[in-house]
Amino acid sequence: MNRPRRLRIPDEISDRVRSLHPALKRKIRATIDALLSDTAQGKPLQGQLFGFNSVRVGRFRVVYRVRQDIVEILTIGPRRTVYEEAGRLSARTRS
Repeated sequence: MNRPRRLRIPDEISDRVRSLHPALKRKIRATIDALLSDTAQGKPLQGQLFGFNSVRVGRFRVVYRVRQDIVEILTIGPRRTVYEEAGRLSARTRS
């Protein structure tokens, strides 16, 4: 499946990425670009985050889902806190 995809990323998450160290920012942007062409990179999440995937970028994780031709980034953050935040955000988006 090699069709062009669009990206949806909340402004709050874009701002967070902009504030990161340049090397980490580059890696995250490269990972997101790669997701647009191959969404199967991440691992499927379970439980409350079922339907979302996570891809590792160093100590950070990018939590996303694919809907039709859109890659929706839910959140990006350090592994220690990102899944808790993703759970809160996914509950909000499903209500």
